[in-house]
Amino acid sequence: MTEFWLISAPGEKTCQQTWDKLMTATTRTNNLSTNNKFNIPDLKVGTLDVLVGLSDELAKLDSFVESVVKKVAQYMADVLEDSRDKVQENLLANGVDLITYVTRFQWDMAKYPIKQSLKNISEIVSKAISQIDNDLKARASAYNNLKGNLQNLERKNAGSLLTRSLADIVKKDDFVLDSEYLITMLVVVPKTNYTDWQRTYETLSEMVVPRSTNLLFEDHDSGLFSVTLFRKAIDDFRHKARENKFTVRDFQYNEEEMKADKEEMTRLSTDKKKQFGPLVRWLKVNFSEAFIAWIHIKALRVFVESVLRYGLPVNFQAMLLQPNKKNMKKLREVLYDLYKHLDSSAAAIIDQSAMDIPGLNLSQQEYYPYVYYKIDCNLLDFK
Repeated sequence: MTEFWLISAPGEKTCQQTWDKLMTATTRTNNLSTNNKFNIPDLKVGTLDVLVGLSDELAKLDSFVESVVKKVAQYMADVLEDSRDKVQENLLANGVDLITYVTRFQWDMAKYPIKQSLKNISEIVSKAISQIDNDLKARASAYNNLKGNLQNLERKNAGSLLTRSLADIVKKDDFVLDSEYLITMLVVVPKTNYTDWQRTYETLSEMVVPRSTNLLFEDHDSGLFSVTLFRKAIDDFRHKARENKFTVRDFQYNEEEMKADKEEMTRLSTDKKKQFGPLVRWLKVNFSEAFIAWIHIKALRVFVESVLRYGLPVNFQAMLLQPNKKNMKKLREVLYDLYKHLDSSAAAIIDQSAMDIPGLNLSQQEYYPYVYYKIDCNLLDFK
């Protein structure tokens, strides 16, 4: 399970008692979840007004940071196109896997100094993540353009003889060049029509040079034949060829153009390889930054919400539960029984949602008598 429930409850006589009660109810007898204490330092409380305003701002910031974390993860998966199993190896926070980071969470005092106000800390996060979001857009756009141009060129050099580029198939020797009167044309002939071609090509129009056809290349369905004729017969030949199910390709042998195409492909391929390493490193570093920021926002939200609900002085225990997948419903019931005394209005909401009153969709609000936020470490939609 990559899903965690980050909850808090007020300290009984001590916070340790709150922790022991939870452990007894959820793990010691019935293995409903695996639990860890979630350490939140003594943050500056500020005034009640500020806390109420901050509660809404943090909710928005939480969604924004989560979206950026997912974008970076998904783009990492797109960039590592051939090795998606490697994606998880690169999605680390502070050098450890995400579950380890979350379960052993320690506040980063250097990045988010607790002497600062809660508002300042949230602004530090907001600024840093907006920067990552903007940088990602710019880097992704540049890399995607490069990748798209390369794919277009590669597509040109693959596929059916009717549409693909012929530059890498033909040689100079295949053509009559620099002749005022003669021209070499390239014709795609279905394999089933080879005999017809050999029998009829000299008489498709006037002025075809006898015995001038050669098979230059074959794919699954067709062959590419060259044929030499007088320039003035081009239109007539093209028309008659079409009637006989032979397709004349528009192709002029131009060495400089072909060389330029080849060089462009090499350049794009080299550029893509050059950008790949630094891009993956940037994604790795900034995924870690964004994920760490996200978990700090969850910690801020628990702190603010706990103070608003349980009052001052600050006295609550934050706890991280990793539910056992089969027992999630049971775990909710146990937590409800454990904490329903904290908030009678939550009890009413839960009773109503159990009855499912039409038009009263309160169950979607995920409101419980204890402070609760979900953290899901599964950040990728593999297509």
